[in-house]
Amino acid sequence: MQLAKEVKYLIHKEVLLEWRSKYTINGVLLYVVSTIFTCYLSFVSLGDKLTWNALFWIIMLFASINGVSKSFLQETKGQQLYSYILASPAAVLISKTVYNTLLMLVLTTIALGFYTLVFDSFTPPDLVMYYIAVVLGSISFSTVFTMVSAIASKAGNGGMLMAILSFPIIIPVLILLIKLAKNAVDGLPWENSYDEIAMLLVVNVLMVATSLLLFPYLWRD
Repeated sequence: MQLAKEVKYLIHKEVLLEWRSKYTINGVLLYVVSTIFTCYLSFVSLGDKLTWNALFWIIMLFASINGVSKSFLQETKGQQLYSYILASPAAVLISKTVYNTLLMLVLTTIALGFYTLVFDSFTPPDLVMYYIAVVLGSISFSTVFTMVSAIASKAGNGGMLMAILSFPIIIPVLILLIKLAKNAVDGLPWENSYDEIAMLLVVNVLMVATSLLLFPYLWRD
C-alpha cells in the first residue's frame, strides 16, 4: 500500500513538472511531425509499404530516445536526493517507467494518426494489429530506456554511455516490433503474430524484473 502511494505521488509530480514546462512533449512532437513531413516529401514516390513501416519505426525509436532518455539524465543531484529521501527505489523506478510509458503512448498514438493521415495510401490493412505493435513498442522503449537512463546518469558523459548500453538491448526488441508490424502491413491472420507478441511481453517482464532487482543498488550510489 505504501509503495502504491509513493508511486502515485511521484507520477503526479512527473506529470505536474511536464505540464508546467511542456519541454519534452513539445520537443518530441515537433521532431515527430517535422520528420514525418520530411519523409513524405522524400519517400512518397517510392510507394512501398515496407519502406513506410521501416520509416515509422525509425521515427519512433529516436522519438523514444529523445523523450524517455531524459528521465534521470536531466535531474540534478538535488532532485535525485529529494526523491531518495521521499520514496523507495522501487517506487522511483516504477513511477518513471509508468510515466514514460504513458508519455510514449500519447506521442506514438498522435504520431501514428498523423503518419496515416500523411501517407494515407499506405495505411496497413490490419490497423488494429499495427496499433497493438505500437503499444507494445511504447512499453518496450520505455522500460529499456528508463533503466539505461538511470545507469547512465550515475556516470560521466551519460549520453554516450546510454547509446552504448541501449544498443544491444533495443535492437532485438526493434526486430520483433518490425516483424509484428510487417504482419499487420501484409494483412496476415492474427495467429501469425502471437509468437512476436509473446516474445515482446516476455522481454518487458524480464526487463522490469531485472530493473527492480538492480536499481536499489544503483540508487544508493
